Formats: sequence, structure tokens, C-alpha cells
Amino acid sequence: MTLFRAAGLAAILVPALVLGSAGAATAADFPTRPITLIVPWPAGGSADIQLRVLASAASKHLPQPIVIENKPGGTGVVGVAQMIAAAKPDGYTISQIAISVMRIPWTQKVTYNPTTDLSYIIHLSGFLLGVVVKGDAPWQTWQDLAAWSRANPQMLTYGTVGAGSTHHITMEQIARRLGLTVTHVPFKGDAELFPNVIGGHVVAGVGTTSAGALVDAGELRWLVTFGAEPSKRWPAVPTLRQVGIDMAAESPYGLAGPKGMPGAVVKVLHDALKKALFEPEHLAILDQLNQPVVYKSSRDYTLYAHKLYEDAGEELQALGLRKTDGAPRS
Repeated sequence: MTLFRAAGLAAILVPALVLGSAGAATAADFPTRPITLIVPWPAGGSADIQLRVLASAASKHLPQPIVIENKPGGTGVVGVAQMIAAAKPDGYTISQIAISVMRIPWTQKVTYNPTTDLSYIIHLSGFLLGVVVKGDAPWQTWQDLAAWSRANPQMLTYGTVGAGSTHHITMEQIARRLGLTVTHVPFKGDAELFPNVIGGHVVAGVGTTSAGALVDAGELRWLVTFGAEPSKRWPAVPTLRQVGIDMAAESPYGLAGPKGMPGAVVKVLHDALKKALFEPEHLAILDQLNQPVVYKSSRDYTLYAHKLYEDAGEELQALGLRKTDGAPRS
């Protein structure tokens, strides 16, 4: 990081990181009504499954429940942008923040800046991703699919949860390394993606472990996963490195609210959500989804989110996918 970027980052972060001393008087009564947690994906996907369990567990540690509201679209960005634009910074509306929130400002014009328009609460986990095909597809391995793609240029269509997602960026990186010509088809989420793979509307899908039940039922087949290590649930499915592609990819996420949330309110939410993160029922759903606990405090998540945003700009520039100068600056 250059001195200029470091100084700029510090200027942005200092106000955010000292919020703990502000608004202390507002936390005593918070919350007095239900809290809305926006899931910016359709119901039924990994994020929706996991966050519903987390919300239920966190509600045990708060005087009011946390209720889920699905707002899919824009690779997980539409619901977040709507929250930033319309929600009061009072802690009653928060959202999952996918890494696409950091990437999209580098690929298209947006109305928000992830470094200034969010109050980061807690980092939670990351999705395990991989490539699936129909259960009766002729390709038994990733190598089979890659060889078919080379022999049939422009025939490999693949679906993801949207442009700018880790799913999309990783597949493009793989295609470039292997010299494959692929066509990306975006969907709103895994719940929409997987039926399109099964129906043959796309050749392959890059999705999360919410595909598990469909894989176990034989309707989908994993060809490769993107983690650094093989998945516990499907240990025979190779990683990218095991098929000769020296890379791994993660898709981290946490929760945040609109900018300006009082530090004391952030702390109430953080503390309840941290307890929920380690509740047995929540650890069980993470295990089922093959997702790790990746806890970061409000301060550490803020720092991490800013780094993700800067890194995303550099990554997209290297791939030739960067189309803007980044998020709007106030």
C-alpha cells in the first residue's frame, strides 16, 4: 500500500473506529422493536440458509427478534444499496455484505461507497465455491469438461450469482489460465442457478454448497471446488490445485448497517451476533454448508473491508474487467 493510500485510509477509518465513544446513551433501550436483516439473495441459497439460523440464534441474546428480508439482485448489491439510501442509521436495518459490494463499484457506476457509507458490525464466514454440472452430464471430471471446451470453442456456458461475484471472477481467471472460451450467464442466486444447470440451460454452474442436497440426490455433480483444502463433506472432489490450477478462491462476508450508526448500538449488535456465531445450531449449519467461522470484530472488519475494496480494484484491473475509477467520493 502506498503512503498516499495508507494516509487516505487512516483519514477514512479514524472516525469509524472511534464510534464506540459516541451514542453511548442510545444503547440502553436498543432494540425496542424487531431488527431487519437484509439477505441480498433469493431464499433457499447458502446465505439465506445460514443467516436465518444466525438470526434465530442472535434473537436469544436480544430483547427483540431479528427478521430476514430477502432483497435479491445486482450480485448481492441491490439490497445493500437500498439500505444505504433509505435506512436510518439506528441499527434496525442491517444487511449481509458480500464481496461483490466491494467489486461492483470498479465495474459499473453505483450510488454508494463501501469505504464511507457502511457501519461494519461483524465478519462471519465465507462461502465454499465450486463447479457443478448435471448429474447425468458426460463429464466425470473437471479435466473432461476443460477438454470438451477446448474441442468445442464458445460452447461452455456457465452460470453464477452475478457479474463481479467471486464465482464469476474465479471462473474467468481459470478460463484465461487454461485458454478456454467461456460465456458467463448471471442469475440472482444459487436457488435460481441450480435449476438452470439441471435443466440444461447452462452447461455448468459455479455455486456454493447449498447444492449439497442436489448433489447427494444425484441431480448435480461437483467437478472441482475452489477452497485451499478439499471439502469435508465431499473429500473426493478435487480442489483447483489438485487439478493443476495453482489458485484458491474465497468469498468472505459479514454484516453492516448504514453509515453513522452509534458505536454503542454497533456493539450491542456485534456482541449478540458474536454469541450467535458460536451457538451449536449455527456451527452445525456452517458445518453442513462446509463454511468456516471467520470472525472479525467491528474494528477489524472495517479495516478488512477497506482492504478488500482496494484489492478488488487491482484484481479487476489485472483481469481487464475494471471499467470505472471506483466508488463515488464525497
